[in-house]
Amino acid sequence: MDDHTTGSSDHTHDDLPKLPFVRDSPLRVPEAYRALRAARPVTRVRTRVGDVAWLVSGYEEARQAFADHRLGRSAPFPERAARISDSVLIGGPRGDIATEKANHDRMRRMLVPAFSARRMTAMEPHVQQLVDDLLDRMAELPRPADLRQELSLPLPVLVICELLGVPYGDRAHFRKLADAITDLSDPERAGTAMDGLTDYTRALLVGKRAEPAEDVFSDLATMEAPDEEIAMLAAGLLFAGHETTANQIDYGTLLLLTNPAQRDALRADPSLAGAAVEEILRMAAPGDHGLPRYAHEDVSIGGVTIRRGEAVLISTAAANRDERAFPEPERFDIGRPLGDPHLGFGYAGRYCIGASLARVELRTVFGTLFRRFPDLALAVPAEELVEREASLTGGFTRIPITW
Repeated sequence: MDDHTTGSSDHTHDDLPKLPFVRDSPLRVPEAYRALRAARPVTRVRTRVGDVAWLVSGYEEARQAFADHRLGRSAPFPERAARISDSVLIGGPRGDIATEKANHDRMRRMLVPAFSARRMTAMEPHVQQLVDDLLDRMAELPRPADLRQELSLPLPVLVICELLGVPYGDRAHFRKLADAITDLSDPERAGTAMDGLTDYTRALLVGKRAEPAEDVFSDLATMEAPDEEIAMLAAGLLFAGHETTANQIDYGTLLLLTNPAQRDALRADPSLAGAAVEEILRMAAPGDHGLPRYAHEDVSIGGVTIRRGEAVLISTAAANRDERAFPEPERFDIGRPLGDPHLGFGYAGRYCIGASLARVELRTVFGTLFRRFPDLALAVPAEELVEREASLTGGFTRIPITW
């Protein structure tokens, strides 16, 4: 392996850009991405922990990286692989290079039917009822209320609990674990929480084997795979199934409130909710961390050769602002002509299996929220909102709103 695959002891790249880049607003991506992308859409950077990785910030280059099966989550030399951060989820390589593809393919075969667009669309009336109930409850509260507490978090938690077969009464327990898992400041706490969430889902799966029901965890319980692998997959589904959607509701509401003409257009015509959701997914960038990959063999992305074992970070947030793919990419425009699809859910074989579910939830929220609360407004200036800076998934601590 050559010198640039090693960690912070490598002195040949002292002038590399260092992550994370500074951004001037939670609703923007760091300006540094634009400059880097214009010069080199695939370029070396230093990660948060000082190791060297390739950063992919261009749209076409990101699609290439997603679609190339030679880039995986496992690494050929895991003990020497570059670290991305101290995150237990995306800090370094995961899995085994010999089995990653087979495991990934088996998991998708198992889960894609459970999360099919048809099945998710069938859930729409129920999701609408959940949104209506939550907004009815919010309307009774003294103002200001906290959008995150009253809508953004409870909705995805309710939906994912029902879909997976997780008791809603356990939400305080697994939410606490999920919060700790995202902690970038304390890897030990995050690791303990990940073990705790896996223990929790393992116990649920044991129960499902004894008494199966019509839910995803009951399907998983019948899977022919090691118990530990299934428990970790179940924990990942529970975590990802609510954490990211909650943030998209927060950021989407903020994007609409800070772009009043777009909000007014949506309020006047709720059928624009689908288009609004796609633009929110393109522009919302809660966590600026990139998705890690490792080259299983030499691979060329955007004309740049990435050597076997090297780390790659795909920045979907930066790729979604690529002016080569999206004219005026910094402008939030729910009437944007349908061109290239955003990469908010990944691409190709790495496309998020929960995309249809997230879309149903977000369409329902944004088709209802401003119709139900036409005078919805932030109760504090947007710049006073506190971001969860030590959290992998980003987001805000609170979103105080009034109406």
